[in-house]
Amino acid sequence: MTPSSSRPHTPSSSRRRPGSPDWRWLLLILLGGTLGTAVRAWLESTWPAQPGAWPWTTFWINIGGSLMLGLLLEGLAISGSDAGWRRGVRLGVGTGVMGGFTTYSTFAVESVERLGGGQWLVGAAYALVSVVFGILTAVAGLRLGRTVFSRLLGEAA
Repeated sequence: MTPSSSRPHTPSSSRRRPGSPDWRWLLLILLGGTLGTAVRAWLESTWPAQPGAWPWTTFWINIGGSLMLGLLLEGLAISGSDAGWRRGVRLGVGTGVMGGFTTYSTFAVESVERLGGGQWLVGAAYALVSVVFGILTAVAGLRLGRTVFSRLLGEAA
C-alpha cells in the first residue's frame, strides 16, 4: 500500500492545502474594500476636516461603520452558520466594504495632529469619544440586529 492510496479521496474543489487562501473570498474582500474606500474617500474629500477642529466626517464614518458592522454580524449570526453565502457577505461586506469604509488610520493621524498641534483638548476628546462611541454603537448595532433579524426570521419561519 502506497502512502497516497491510504488517504481518503477528496473532490477537486477541496484540493487546497490546509491553511492556503481561498482566492474567491480574497477577491470578494478586495472588491468590497475598493467600494468602501471609494465611498469614504468621496465623503472625506467632500467634507474635509478643518485643521484644529473636530474631524466630523471621519468621526461619523467610524461611528456609522461600527453600527452597520454590528447589525450585519448579528444578522448573519442569527440567520445561520458562517458558511456559503453568509461567509461571502461577512467577508465581502463586513471585512471588505466596512473595512475600507471605516478609517482608524485617519482617526489616529487626526488625533495626533490635534494633540501635537496645540489643540490637545480637541485631540484627546476626539480620541476618547471616538473609541467609546464606536464601542457603544457596535453594541447598539448588535442589539438592534438581534431584535430586527429575530423578528424577520421568526415571522418568515
